[in-house]
Amino acid sequence: MEGGAPAAITLGLVERRILGVLVEKARTVPDTYPLSLNALVAGCNQKSNRDPLLDLQEIEIQDCLEVLIKKKLVSRVVGGRVERWRHQLYEVFTLDKKEVAVIAELLLRGPQTEGELRLRASRMEPIDDLDSLRQVLRVLIERNLVVAFGPLERRGAQVSHGFYPADELESLRARAGASGAEPELGRAEPRSGGAMDELRLRLSNLEQQVADLTGRLDAITHRAV
Repeated sequence: MEGGAPAAITLGLVERRILGVLVEKARTVPDTYPLSLNALVAGCNQKSNRDPLLDLQEIEIQDCLEVLIKKKLVSRVVGGRVERWRHQLYEVFTLDKKEVAVIAELLLRGPQTEGELRLRASRMEPIDDLDSLRQVLRVLIERNLVVAFGPLERRGAQVSHGFYPADELESLRARAGASGAEPELGRAEPRSGGAMDELRLRLSNLEQQVADLTGRLDAITHRAV
């Protein structure tokens, strides 16, 4: 099963990163959510669970936040000492927790295999097995919120979110088709066997947990000052 047209809403790279970070932090470090601008900058530039790695400045993120507000995907939370930000994917697209976790992971890293996606998204919302993931993916593909670069059952086939501008999506499709078997999209990680893949993914998840705990500690320290 493959996705068709792109979603009605298209997003640039920085917009995608912001939305992915907002969802991720809401699920993994809820006591720091909604996010301040400083926390959002740190999350966007984080070195774990991100592809590509970015080095964004506050002004870039502020500009994109204003765009996302106009698209009704982000809202500003007023009150307290600093402005904070929250995503509105649940409200805009009427999604459940697993669907939002899957989309967020794809926004953070772009195209990836089902096995990679299941392990990574499960840190936000448990996904028991590939069959469970495929049920989620089929719903999202039907709604053009996810695209598949080949049949879901094909070994090594990749999926991604459906928020690419049309030209970017077509470029990814062309590259996937040219590769024949497994598309080499973005900076996909090399594969050297199922066991090694799983170890690599688990290490990535541990790095993410450390980053989340660091963010939580920073928030507690900030409140104590």
